[in-house]
Amino acid sequence: MNIKHSILLLVLCASFTLSAQKRIPKVEDLLQKMTLEEKIGQLNLLTPGGGVATGEVVSKNVETKIKAGQVGGLFGVAGPDKVRVAQELAVKESRLGIPLLIGSDVIHGYKTTYPIPLGLSASWDLALMEQAAQMAAREATADGINWNFSPMVDVARDPRWGRIAEGAGEDPYLGSRIAEAMVKGYQGNDLTASHTKLACVKHFALYGAAEAGRDYHSVDMSKVKMFNQYLPPYKAAVDAGVASVMSSFNDVDGVPATGNKWLLTDLLRDRWGFGGFVVSDYTSLNEMIPHGLGDLQAVSALSLKAGLDMDMVGEGFLTTLKKSLEEGKVTEEEITNACRRVLEAKYISGLFDDPYRYLDSKRPSKDILTNENRALARKLAAHSFVLLKNENNILPIQKNKKIALIGPLADSRNNMLGTWAPTGDLNLAVTILEGFKNVASNATISYAKGANISDDEEFAKHVNVFGPRIEIDERSPEVMLEEAIALAKNSDVVVAVVGEATEMTGEAASRTDISIPESQKILIRNLVATGKPVALVLMSGRPLTIPDEFELPVAILQVWHPGVEAGNAIADVVFGDYNPSGKLTATWPRNVGQIPIYYSVKYTGRPAPESGEFQKFRSNYLDAPNSPLLPFGYGLSYTTFEYSDLKLSKETIGQGESISATVTVTNTGNYDGEEVVQLYLRDVVRSITPPKRELKGFQKVSLKKGEHKEVTITLSADDLKFYNGQLNFVAEPGEFQVFVGTNSDAEMTKSFTLK
Repeated sequence: MNIKHSILLLVLCASFTLSAQKRIPKVEDLLQKMTLEEKIGQLNLLTPGGGVATGEVVSKNVETKIKAGQVGGLFGVAGPDKVRVAQELAVKESRLGIPLLIGSDVIHGYKTTYPIPLGLSASWDLALMEQAAQMAAREATADGINWNFSPMVDVARDPRWGRIAEGAGEDPYLGSRIAEAMVKGYQGNDLTASHTKLACVKHFALYGAAEAGRDYHSVDMSKVKMFNQYLPPYKAAVDAGVASVMSSFNDVDGVPATGNKWLLTDLLRDRWGFGGFVVSDYTSLNEMIPHGLGDLQAVSALSLKAGLDMDMVGEGFLTTLKKSLEEGKVTEEEITNACRRVLEAKYISGLFDDPYRYLDSKRPSKDILTNENRALARKLAAHSFVLLKNENNILPIQKNKKIALIGPLADSRNNMLGTWAPTGDLNLAVTILEGFKNVASNATISYAKGANISDDEEFAKHVNVFGPRIEIDERSPEVMLEEAIALAKNSDVVVAVVGEATEMTGEAASRTDISIPESQKILIRNLVATGKPVALVLMSGRPLTIPDEFELPVAILQVWHPGVEAGNAIADVVFGDYNPSGKLTATWPRNVGQIPIYYSVKYTGRPAPESGEFQKFRSNYLDAPNSPLLPFGYGLSYTTFEYSDLKLSKETIGQGESISATVTVTNTGNYDGEEVVQLYLRDVVRSITPPKRELKGFQKVSLKKGEHKEVTITLSADDLKFYNGQLNFVAEPGEFQVFVGTNSDAEMTKSFTLK
């Protein structure tokens, strides 16, 4: 590769905003040689099957279509040897030898799985998240994959929605910073490097706001809400140079996203300047038919004209676009533009220079599931855990105790990786029982299942689509419970591992009841009744409603679904080798009646009293407080932190200026620890109703026992801006309140004025 070529690639990778003046000569030359059929073929993304499908369709006659130049990319195939076979079909046996994109859903690690994204976000550690994405990219590219269907950045405020597990929670600011970190981690600074890959931000757009929390359901919201609360993480990914965008299943303003011109062209390309390519979600183009927008030819033409470039699995483009061109329903220029964007992605990946750059058969053994990778997965997991409660300082547990390890998830290898881990091997996961024995070899550890995850056989069938996640024991619930109680009574301390099976969250895994299943609730109550100290290790892919459990005299450690090193990481925290530092990135409701629930709500004209006291003709419930069980940003530590001496660098600033807030944080407890210092902002008066507060900065700091540090967080000029009623991004003069503290209920406050 010559120097001029390298410089061009770096420029394209950095911005990925291509204009007519920046077109790639090699791509333009190729387009001149391509037939109409070959151009349409590049818009076709297929799967030969064999992996975990996300739809009901598997592509047919894949080999024949590749040879005919009718395939632009594949997913569901991995391994240097297998990918080489596919790539050679394209390069050596199709007329023009155009290489394939090879995609995969690498959502939270490839073979070395780490915590589900909702869990990873709870670390609030952007550097670690970028490192996690780098590791995933290195492993996936070692297996021949050059394109990743990640990050998923959908803002989600309804924990009934199963796919809340795949994102960063409820906040657009935190979600934006995580989107940037993940894109940078996957793509690096050079997309031609063999350890980087194209990222694909999804699902564009608003998918996390599905009505009733039901997957694939309709979405309806104002543009002001879109721009201020749901679109920022997508835009952050685009600004970070993400190579591709995946459309969502839902409609936006009544038009399904896959065929929505306002979304894919007016907003994404024209307003945001995105120059990459757009791919549909799994058969989402075809699914516009039951949405009610016409037959396959009609919705295919609609999608192409809207700005969709690649059709995943449905083959609507492949089978109808030529006819639509002949009938004047699409233009050849539209087909060519879509093809150009797909080819440009292959170019910046370096595939035209070397179609086999990702196919080194020596790499899998060197780069996948290494000791270093597993050590990082263990660290990522430990940093994601959130200590929700620690009654009587039950945690950490001394390593010489007699421990009753109880619960249906305590020795369940099938449930450690988490949802959307199709490339992981659950047989390699470390169970919690194994982890306890690894970390606390001097402890006496006894295990009992105690209960099924659920006793409901019909529910278990729904969950067990991809294999046994809820295994209903041959023994009766009464026999299992008796065994667990006897074990608990003969112990110093009880650790009960409870919560959700892996596939109780994720795609097509919405729930109307997000409490702990009754079988486990009975177990918990009986363990507490023994009088022994009880620590709950709570595993889930979403916020749960746990008011009953929270009232019990227990410790509660939320561990999500931690990945391949689950057991070791949980043991590290339970036994105090690592002091938990995670903070919730989604509000935990008291009950499902509060949903949707999130911290950045708006004041109403009749707000409920801040005290929570019920008043008639105020915005409150008759039967529950407005406040959540646990607020956004919440998380305890084995030590304690004290905040003091909040100062602002200025009392008044002008337009375009920044301002800094400084606070002193002191570790006042008995352990070294880490604290996430959070800054929230309230725009007191503005032209559209403001939220009560919004996260605008955070910093994770490490403090030794007794140590104090000054922490400074700077607000940029853009941090004061919002999208007004005309969708202009503005900062309006007036008073702003700054709140700094340990979660979204932070009370320390100062004010400044924007001139």
